[in-house]
Amino acid sequence: MKTQVAIIGAGPAGLMLGHGLRQAGIDAIIIERTSQARVRQRIRAGVLERTTTDLLTRLGLDHRLKLEGLPHHGLTLVNDGRIIDVPVTRHTGRHVTVYGQTEITRDLIEAAPARGLDIIWEATDVALHDIEGDTPAVSFTVAGERRRIETCIIAGCDGFHGVSRQAIPRAVRREYERAYPFGWLGVLADVPPCHPEVVYASHERGFALASMRSQTRSRYYLQVGLEEKLEDWRDDRFWTELKTRLGPDIAAKVITGPSIEKSIAPLRSFVSEPMRHGNLFLAGDAAHIVPPTGAKGLNLASSDVTYLTEALISWIDHGQSEGIDGYSDRALARIWKTERFSWYLTKLMHRFPGESAFERRMQNAELDYIAQSDAAQAMIAENYVGLPL
Repeated sequence: MKTQVAIIGAGPAGLMLGHGLRQAGIDAIIIERTSQARVRQRIRAGVLERTTTDLLTRLGLDHRLKLEGLPHHGLTLVNDGRIIDVPVTRHTGRHVTVYGQTEITRDLIEAAPARGLDIIWEATDVALHDIEGDTPAVSFTVAGERRRIETCIIAGCDGFHGVSRQAIPRAVRREYERAYPFGWLGVLADVPPCHPEVVYASHERGFALASMRSQTRSRYYLQVGLEEKLEDWRDDRFWTELKTRLGPDIAAKVITGPSIEKSIAPLRSFVSEPMRHGNLFLAGDAAHIVPPTGAKGLNLASSDVTYLTEALISWIDHGQSEGIDGYSDRALARIWKTERFSWYLTKLMHRFPGESAFERRMQNAELDYIAQSDAAQAMIAENYVGLPL
């Protein structure tokens, strides 16, 4: 098999890149290690920056997004019951949109056949070859048969645990990581949201977040210790703890119901540099991870894809190499600023084991400053809605 671009991974990054290339008439094949059903069922974030919604619009894949997406014009911080509203649209002239990553993945997968975007599912033992040479290739096994795709470019969009980043030699790869000493316990439930905006709550018992996927489906999170187990968190315990941390005003509007999905995810900040080595280019979680505070994971992937699509079209169609040569530096400049914002919100809103009374006083002072300062709110709003490309 031969193609111009072989894409490893059928998550949102790989799918958006594939659609962008096919829209430009460039051949691309996506190789995914899991099944289509598993990819479509993944529960992930759902707050979209304009960078992401604009990309889906350019791809002509925003029909359901426009019908079902919920525009949000602000966010709410809560500190031990005190409510601080941050008017994002007033400060930036833009808004975010709530539309689940699961729905984006569905839209991208269902549109692939009509656009000639081939996806190979359940490809095991994926290996990358000659990424520094003239004959890059990807080999893998499907249904017991070993296959090989010869290509010009390999795009690694296969996430933190994928093979793409590991194909860059250790002597070349630089990795930066901050692992946080807690995780998020997430619950999805078919209940109306408790607040019109996303709520980030800091409480003496830990952080909580109230978000939504639609007017009838809500997503809630609690900060928990890394030693916690799902079986110890019955629904009634979760709802009681959530209400405590959100504070009395917002808790009074929480409608409870049976969870339809429950999981615990660790938090980390991670960046791998460079994002290009030879004919291999990384995008999305293969190159960087942000803690979910601030909802930047999918949005960073879409900005990577925007940069990379432009660069590959310029090189393949016009022989211009400036885009691919500058891709890594261009993407990383935005990634590090976004990492800073996610790290800042995580530090601000969570309780860290062993933190002193002084550190808690600093959190209180910062939140009090945000409540009273238009400039501080403008900084949060600018980052929350998405830095310009």
